[in-house]
Amino acid sequence: MTQTMKAVHVAEQGSPAQAMRLTVQPVPQVTPGHVRLKVEAAGINFADVLAVSGEYLTRTKYPYTPGMEFAGVIEELGQGVQGFQVGQRVACLAGTGGLAQYAVVPAQTLVPVPQSFSAAQAASFPVSYLTAYHGLKTLGQGKGGEWVLVQAAAGALGTASIQMAKAMGMKVIAMASTEEKLSIARDLGADVTLLQDDEERVQKVRDAAGGKGVPLILEVVGGKRFQESLDMAANRGRVIVIGNASREQANLRPVELMKRNITVTGLWLTSLLGDAEANAQAMREVPPLLASGQVVPQVGPTYALADSAQAFQDIMDRKTTGKVIIEPWR
Repeated sequence: MTQTMKAVHVAEQGSPAQAMRLTVQPVPQVTPGHVRLKVEAAGINFADVLAVSGEYLTRTKYPYTPGMEFAGVIEELGQGVQGFQVGQRVACLAGTGGLAQYAVVPAQTLVPVPQSFSAAQAASFPVSYLTAYHGLKTLGQGKGGEWVLVQAAAGALGTASIQMAKAMGMKVIAMASTEEKLSIARDLGADVTLLQDDEERVQKVRDAAGGKGVPLILEVVGGKRFQESLDMAANRGRVIVIGNASREQANLRPVELMKRNITVTGLWLTSLLGDAEANAQAMREVPPLLASGQVVPQVGPTYALADSAQAFQDIMDRKTTGKVIIEPWR
């Protein structure tokens, strides 16, 4: 086995073009309780972009190699690791390290995937589909026949949310920035689609849900659009705050929640993964949907490792749909 590998290195915070550098590093050695993966594909999230620029929920510890979720083949098991085998393809939620040809990760961060999955599909599902599940069910308490509003519907989380909602028997209103992206949402089963900049979007959303507003909203935009989410919500509606794509400050006046008994709940997958009961339920219910084909990870554009900074910039510029994939061996 080679002694060196290619990996993306971020020495300090900055824009993707400024901060991300392709380097040659030693292949990491496996340690007890860990496994070494040959990384086949890394799924890139908006959170990865924020981490590079130092704007994520937790402080980024520089220097580091980005890549929160990735998939690969197990090359070596560390002492004490059970339940996995050499040669097995797995997904991984290690938090960092995905933009490299090899990674050593704790065994508890590994997620089994259906044997039919490609590497890109395996790298596309953990963050988006587990987040969608928790937003719709664990925290959102969604139920069959109920309306849900999905923002940024053609992105990685949006496509996952539409599919998961339809698998739960819910009715979906999808919003996106272009007609092309709305077409993707319709193909995945969205019942109603609206352009996010439609001047009458608030009323149209309320009308689509029977004139009373939407019971459940997956809020990812933030900023001034957060107030619109409250305006679109039904009485006793639930707004699940998952992101802040606008990167703007949102204002919340509690009295508005009181008037219509609206609940606003934050969702951060990292902390939910530490909730044994919620995580166990998700791992009981999500994998069967994947294995049966009821939900299928939506692989977006793929990039070579050397083009990682461009991939991150394209996400920032909203040029992508589905899950952006970086392939370290291209």
